[in-house]
This record gives sequence, C-alpha cells and structure tokens, in this order.
Amino acid sequence: MADYSVAQFLQDQSSQGGASTDPRVFKRQEAIWELLTSECIYFLDQLMVLKEVFLATLTNLQLRNCLTDVDSWRLFANLNELCLVSFGFLNNLLRVIRNTLEISEGGGPTLLELLGKAFQESICHCLQKYCLNYSTALLYLDSLKSRDDFGSYVKWCERNEQCRRLQLRDLLVAPLQRLTRYPLLLRNIAKRCQMDEETRGMQAIAEQVDTSICDLEGKVKWLDNYQKVKQLRDALVWLPVWERDKRAFVPENLKHLLKAVTLENLISHRSLLHEGKLVLTENTKLIDVYLFLFDEFLLITKIKRNKKRSIGPDQNPLRPPQNLELDQLLKEGCTFTVIDQPVSLDRLQLRNIDQLNASTSGLPHSFIIMHQNRYQQCISAFILQAASESAKRAWMSKIEGAVTALLKLDSQQPRVKSSSLWLESSQI
Repeated sequence: MADYSVAQFLQDQSSQGGASTDPRVFKRQEAIWELLTSECIYFLDQLMVLKEVFLATLTNLQLRNCLTDVDSWRLFANLNELCLVSFGFLNNLLRVIRNTLEISEGGGPTLLELLGKAFQESICHCLQKYCLNYSTALLYLDSLKSRDDFGSYVKWCERNEQCRRLQLRDLLVAPLQRLTRYPLLLRNIAKRCQMDEETRGMQAIAEQVDTSICDLEGKVKWLDNYQKVKQLRDALVWLPVWERDKRAFVPENLKHLLKAVTLENLISHRSLLHEGKLVLTENTKLIDVYLFLFDEFLLITKIKRNKKRSIGPDQNPLRPPQNLELDQLLKEGCTFTVIDQPVSLDRLQLRNIDQLNASTSGLPHSFIIMHQNRYQQCISAFILQAASESAKRAWMSKIEGAVTALLKLDSQQPRVKSSSLWLESSQI
C-alpha cells in the first residue's frame, strides 16, 4: 500500500465520484493518505513482524519448555495492545477517507472527530506504556545475549524474510519513532485544510500529541532517576565517625549509641543531577574519586573495587547511554565510600584555579570545593582535578546551576523538617 499513491486510489474510485480536480483538495487528500500509508507500514512491517515472528515464536518455544525463564513482557511489553490499537485506527481512518470521498454510505465520524478521539483515548496512552518499558527491554535483551539458546532464537527470527534484514533491536524502537512522527503528519494535514475550524482542530490534536511526548519524557527522567538512586543506595558505603575521623574515639561499648546513617532517608527523595570520576588531591597524593551531585548536596566518594560482587541483570537500572561509566563500575561490583560528609549546596563555595596557578602547583584542570558551616567557617576543602578543561567547566557549571536552583527554591519555599527527609546543615 505504500507504493499505492493517492492519485492511483482516486483514479480507481473516479467511477464512483471520488476524484477531485481542485488542487487544494488534492493536497489535503495527499497529506491524509501519507498518514494512512505510513500507519500501514508501521502496522504490517514493524508491529506485526514483532508479534508474528518474534513474540509468537517465543511463545511456541515456551510451550515446548524452551526459554521458559525469558519474560516476554519485559521484551515486548504491551505489543499486542499496540497491534490492536493500530489496526483499529487504520480501519477507522480508511472508513473516514471513503466517507470523505463519498464512495460509501457515509454517516460516520469526520476526520477531525476520529483523530481527536483516537489520539486522546488510545494511541498516546498505549504508546506511552510501551515507551516507558523500552529502555528496560534493551537492558534485558543485552543481559540475554550471552545465552546460546536465546541467541539461536533471535538469529532464527531475524533470518525470516519478513524482517527485511532488520534486527530485533531495530524493530523494538519502531513505536517510539512512530510516536514522534505523529505531530509532523498531523501538522502536514492542518496546513492543507481549507476551513479555519478544521485547521485549528488539527493543530490542537498535534499539540496534544506533543504534550503526551513531553509528559513521557518527564516520566522517563523520573523513572531513570528512581532506578539510579535505588541502585546507588545499595552501592554507597557510609563509614561511622570513628572510622572516618581518626581523632574521634568512641569506646566499643558506646558505639551502639551512635545512630547509623539511614541511606534510604539520605538519597531516596533526591534527584541525581550529575555524576562522574575526578581526581582528588589528598596529602600530596592523587586518588580517584567519584562525585554524585544531587539536588541538595554533593557526595565525594572513593571507589572500592570488589570483583567478587557483581550486580545481575535483574538489578540493572533504567539508564541512558551517557552513564556507561557508572554502569561498568557497578557491574564490576564497585562500592563508593563517602569521604567526610555530604556537602550541602547552600554551604558550598566553588573556586576556580586559573591556568597560571594550576601550572605552578602542578594541578591542571583543577577547582576547589569548600564546605562551610553555618558560621561561615571552612570545615573542609577538596582540590579536584578533571580530565580536561572542558570537563572541569562542565562540572563547575553543573554545581553552580544546582546551587542557584536550591537557593532560589529555598527563598520561595524554605525546607521544613520532615521525618522522611534528611536534614541539611542549614536546618540544624
């Protein structure tokens, strides 16, 4: 159907009165036809291939006690629902086109009514559900790649001629690509509508889909942060005060009186804004550290490698590609021991080390973080070195942005004591 143009369709229906000689009407029909044919390609060449080639094969194998531990939902999510929604949309759209061309009995909804109802009630909601699972599906797929039985299943499916040399990963991304294309197709129709009311209606539907995409991006970011913080909670190590500070002496029989830090309260309600590896100057030595910039404080940690401990695929968080360094460290079983204490952003002072002083001291691409108490005394200082000048500028920019955002938020709505939130130094 993709090779079947609207002109050919109209020519075939001309005997039934469907052809129009008005070029403006033809342009509108052409835009609607593009929506229809692209939906056909999406449904037949992508969704149905995923369902009939990959999902159906996996289901049949599992009925024969093969790959029974593979979770089809984690790979394909609500694929069956996507197929039903797309098929119903295609049928209704074709019916509206035939009504518009007066080659059927008519009496059905208008194009505007159909699109408004379809995108509001089913298409956007269904695609959002799939897209929220997409990153998890890719991680799960990667975790299964090393298995010979699963690899054989994927290769056998990908050799099917219906795949047209596309791999499973290429097909899994199709619904995301389709969602982002809908606004373009809808605005293309809106530009060719002759009535102002229809134009405004089409633009409103396109904006509705845009809003759905923005809402999805927000949900994905929230879920990504939730998964990152959840995994970090297990990897962070908070040393007791007698181990952290050699000057602190606590008799063994009194240590139980010092309440341990509850990591869940410390980071569970925070947003992780930035993280990465830097070098810390400590007692004339350079040590590798890993920094975690949250929305209210900065954690400076030492990396401790423990290759015996590894995090399996079930614990892998939903993470974008830019976090591969942290992913790799966690996969190797690394833990992160917190140095000193969290540096509250409202008590943080940032100082740049210019190139002259950096060269003199032998600390290129460096900057200083000072932690002040409520009396403006500097209680700790950290000289940190980045891998390059651009990396240094990026870190300083992120920290400055986080500090500004927190101070602005505090000026509008001061933080109050809550049993579920960790008190910062400004609240003590």
